[in-house]
Amino acid sequence: MSKAPAKAEAAEGEVPAKGGKKKLIIIIAAVLVLAIAAGAAFMLLGKKKHAEGEDGEEEPAHHEPPKVKVDPSKPPIFVQLDQFTVNLAPEEGEHFLQATMVLRVADAKVGDSLKLYMPELKHRIIMLLSSKKPSDLVPAEGREELADEIKEEANDVLGYAPSPKKKGKRNRPEDDGPVLSVLFNQFIVQ
Repeated sequence: MSKAPAKAEAAEGEVPAKGGKKKLIIIIAAVLVLAIAAGAAFMLLGKKKHAEGEDGEEEPAHHEPPKVKVDPSKPPIFVQLDQFTVNLAPEEGEHFLQATMVLRVADAKVGDSLKLYMPELKHRIIMLLSSKKPSDLVPAEGREELADEIKEEANDVLGYAPSPKKKGKRNRPEDDGPVLSVLFNQFIVQ
């Protein structure tokens, strides 16, 4: 008699075991589907928060760098650039420019950052200088404009887009970025 009830229990146990396997597979599949859906929702919401501004419009690919604060009580920080010698854009013969310049920056951290980006900055300056004609650089206004363009390039390398200038008013130097000015130590056009 003891064998008969064991077989009966085993026979009854097999039916629920098959149903238990199916239930287990369904539960595991449901958990996986929920986990995948939750992960996808998290990724989409995370991307949406980074890609949208307050009003829901998409922002440009780069973020807005923090505003630059200049402390007038501290001494100025200068970053010396190597000497640049470039052929100028053709105009009545061949001419070249030899220039040495210094960048005035907001603080020492900016100077260190510029040193990290120096290869890119040098490339941009060379491309800018070589695009100029000698007649563009002879007047003082031309050199001042060149200095402003180099300043914009340096700030752009650091991730600071130039702010739009207000009509009739010149922005404060720190409004454009951490590179405050470009000073020429040597400027020879031949």
